[in-house]
Amino acid sequence: MITNFVEELTWRGMIHTVMPGAEVHLMESMRSAYVGFDPTADSLHIGNLVPIMLLAHYQRCGHKPVALVGGATGMIGDPSGKSNERNLLDEKTLRHNQDAIKNQLAHFLDFESDAENAAILVNNYDWMKDFSFLEFIRDVGKHITVNYMMAKDSVKNRISSESSEGMSFTEFTYQLVQGYDFLHLYKNNNCSIQMGGSDQWGNITTGTELIRRVGSGKGFAITCPLITKSDGSKFGKSEGGNVWLDANRTSPYKFYQYWLNSSDEDAEKYIKIFTFLTEEAINTLIKEHQEAPHLRSLQKRLAEEITTMVHSKDDLDNAIKASTILFGKSTSDDLKDLNEQTFLDVFDGVPQTEITQSDIENGLDIIAALAEKGGFFKSNGEARRALKENSISVNKTKVKADYEITTQDLINNKFVLLQRGKKNYFVLRIA
Repeated sequence: MITNFVEELTWRGMIHTVMPGAEVHLMESMRSAYVGFDPTADSLHIGNLVPIMLLAHYQRCGHKPVALVGGATGMIGDPSGKSNERNLLDEKTLRHNQDAIKNQLAHFLDFESDAENAAILVNNYDWMKDFSFLEFIRDVGKHITVNYMMAKDSVKNRISSESSEGMSFTEFTYQLVQGYDFLHLYKNNNCSIQMGGSDQWGNITTGTELIRRVGSGKGFAITCPLITKSDGSKFGKSEGGNVWLDANRTSPYKFYQYWLNSSDEDAEKYIKIFTFLTEEAINTLIKEHQEAPHLRSLQKRLAEEITTMVHSKDDLDNAIKASTILFGKSTSDDLKDLNEQTFLDVFDGVPQTEITQSDIENGLDIIAALAEKGGFFKSNGEARRALKENSISVNKTKVKADYEITTQDLINNKFVLLQRGKKNYFVLRIA
């Protein structure tokens, strides 16, 4: 059953430009549409989530999504919005990256079923690798004028930018290669629509022009807005750089925290874009949040939905549990359930000092652990006073002056968490 894709995207705030005729074209029958992904890393990041959600909604509306991995274009580099050329990758690396990207897309798209609209993944390197330069300029290049290519914003902005050293011929040809992708998919996969960010409009319309001139057909373009944060900072970036979909690059805890820390304004926008919740459910959530913003129910639901989609329900549960370590009532057992990376993420920035295994094998006096060995306190006397005030905890459990730290206290066989009061933490780390 076909439902109105453009209508669905419009209320979610995911439409920037729709080429005239595209909506009618989509309502006539099942159509194939593609979105391109850059394979220069073996993981996508949350900046890719908007085009991923475009394809996911597209499939849910009854259409056939095509995910294109730009193996050939990844060897060139898209000039759109960039000031430098990319590093070029070899084929083995690109194939590895392609497999990793498909695994991530499978969290959102159905590649495996026998449904007519099952998703497919293609790599433009497969049809570009045997295309000679002379064949390309004869069969493709002659149909697009230099004047047409120079008029594109992605080209004009790069050439006129004071910070740019200009544009190489390699990058200048990018829009022709991407345009040919659209023509190839139109001819071979009956793909009549290309989707992407608004910065891709120029490249996409070069494809529709090739379809008109070479294929004597009609291709359509649909773009979504580029996502920005309300404070002006770049969406998809954290202090550590990109927020990746790969748990080995960005842990599920940090991923969860990124969404949980969204501003009210951003959360209201993000929950429409990055979840599959219905309009009614989202409006109810927004109303609840406006009535009690301090509960951050909007941010919590957003973080829950997207962490589960990208990772898993177990990863979400662990991230929530880890989040309560600093701010809620947690126990020694909760701490010991954390894996090493999550522990380090939770206590990122907390002062640490190294001790040896032999220091604790026969029991390390808590006063020595706090002062002489650890350095949490400047003197034994200061440590004794804190213990007398009953303000010292080891792994979230209050201790007295006669307590000794042993190997039984180790978290992941490596850490001991010391705490004074509610907010002052210190980590002993086994060297």
